[in-house]
This record gives sequence, structure tokens and C-alpha cells, in this order.
Amino acid sequence: MTVEKDFQEKIRRLGALVGELDQAPGPGSGVAARELVQLLMEVHGTGLERMMEIVFSAGPAGAALVDQLGQDPVVRNLLLLYSLHPEHLETRVLKALDAAGARLRKFDADVELVSIEDGAVRLRLRRSAHSCGSTAKNLKAMVEESIFDQAPDLTSLEILASEEENGSGFVPLESLMRHGAGVPAEVDGGD
Repeated sequence: MTVEKDFQEKIRRLGALVGELDQAPGPGSGVAARELVQLLMEVHGTGLERMMEIVFSAGPAGAALVDQLGQDPVVRNLLLLYSLHPEHLETRVLKALDAAGARLRKFDADVELVSIEDGAVRLRLRRSAHSCGSTAKNLKAMVEESIFDQAPDLTSLEILASEEENGSGFVPLESLMRHGAGVPAEVDGGD
């Protein structure tokens, strides 16, 4: 397991444990444990924020170091956890779209940003009319992976299909059978 994956797993586990603390039996035990975690997060956050200020105040070299810290997968997630990432959500989403776009072009597909509003991201995925449903799922998974790698702090992600796909004219056989479309009501013997 890579350092990045191990770190992400620890972050997920931390979130799960905090959730379990809320469910802990006994009067006040959950409250005290949750307060302990919150206080620890505040202390770490204050220290990390001050470290970032010191590094950034070192001028251009410090600014370059802050950018480098923001690109490291482990440090990036830590900075996001404490709301200290040097890049805005939109910048990180656009970087993720660039990375995903390079991979999608191999499959004759692309993705574009539709909107970002209050942390909710809407994208449009366009793919070749020749690709099958499983390819569409794989392409969507590629986009999701890229977005969540750079912007795990977004509030929601919606990936829309392109207009061409929605209006392709393809009608599933099940739909025809269910509605009786295209099936003659009665065939005359031919007088």
C-alpha cells in the first residue's frame, strides 16, 4: 500500500471513529471523547496554519514551497482536512479535469466543467457514440477518481451525460415492448 493510500485510509478511519464516539454508551463518554478529538484538531490546525504563514512569508521561495506542499498527495489531504490548502476548490477541480481529460482522450471522450456552486460540482461527460455502457461507467469512474483525488472536500459531484447521448435516438427494446410501440394491434388477413 502506498503512503498516500495508507494516509487516506487513516483519514477515513478517523472519521468513522468520530462517528462511533457519538454512539458510545454511557453518560458523557461520547461528549468527552468528541471534545478531545475536536480540541486536538484545533491545536494541530492552529500549528499547521502558523507553519504555512511562516513558509509563505519567506517570499517567492516560500510561495513555491507552499505550492509544492499543496501538490503532495499526503500533505494536500492534511491541508484540506484543516481547510488550509493553498488553492481554491475551483482551481483544484480544473487541474483534476485537465488530468482526467488526458486519460479520456484515449477513449475519444472529454469532460467539461458546467458549474461550481457552494462546493457542488457539475460536469458534462461527452463520449463517442460508439462506446458501450460499460465504457461509459469506466469513463465516469476515471473522472470521479481524478476529481476526488484533487478535491475530496467538495460537497457533491454530478456528472451529466452529453446532449448527443441523451438524444441519440436509441430506444431500448424493453421500452418498446412495455409501451406497445411499433407492434401492430391486429394484422388483417389481406382481403
